[in-house]
Amino acid sequence: MMNSGKRVYRSDLRADQARATRRQVVTAASRLFAERGYAATTIAAIAAEAGVSRKTVFTSVGGKVELMKLAYDWAIAGDDEPVAKVDRPEILELQAEPDASVVIEKYVAGLDESMTRVAPIHDALRSAADVDEQARELLETLETQRLRGMGMFAADLDGRGALREGLSRDGAADLLWFYIQPVHWDLLVQQRGWSRAAYRTWLRTSLELHLLGLS
Repeated sequence: MMNSGKRVYRSDLRADQARATRRQVVTAASRLFAERGYAATTIAAIAAEAGVSRKTVFTSVGGKVELMKLAYDWAIAGDDEPVAKVDRPEILELQAEPDASVVIEKYVAGLDESMTRVAPIHDALRSAADVDEQARELLETLETQRLRGMGMFAADLDGRGALREGLSRDGAADLLWFYIQPVHWDLLVQQRGWSRAAYRTWLRTSLELHLLGLS
């Protein structure tokens, strides 16, 4: 009779190996997308960067669109753990914080950290969307998801009674969607040479003013 313990062990080992390979491939894709852009990054180049075959790239993740989607998702999360953003400790901590201005301050601090990963990938995808239909569809999907996330943030602030007078929940979501753009981080920090501290101050004060009415 076959030892079921060995079978589970081998299954877990294969799963760990598959996850490690996928992480290796997506990390390589992220680096090349950021350095070369979407169009100039080939599957062959990703395979070479990851130290695997082209076939392994396809079987472990998929084509360039799937690679870009995972690269973006992992940049947002900071890892490849299968945990939804809303269920992560940092978000739960924000939901438990009673002071809306502190919520915004902590959110901006975490956002600044993630922007170092997200902005280069987002820039590559925006450039690709001008010439590649699949990239354009992916960008539209990600922007829709981002707006949905901002809607949840706005709903949380509204539920606290924290939104400034005259600002609707939908209006707050639109403002969050506008201000929390990777392109703003890229323009101010990467292109204009702002310090990350200056970016955090700008974003925090903008959100406090336009969402909470604090000056």
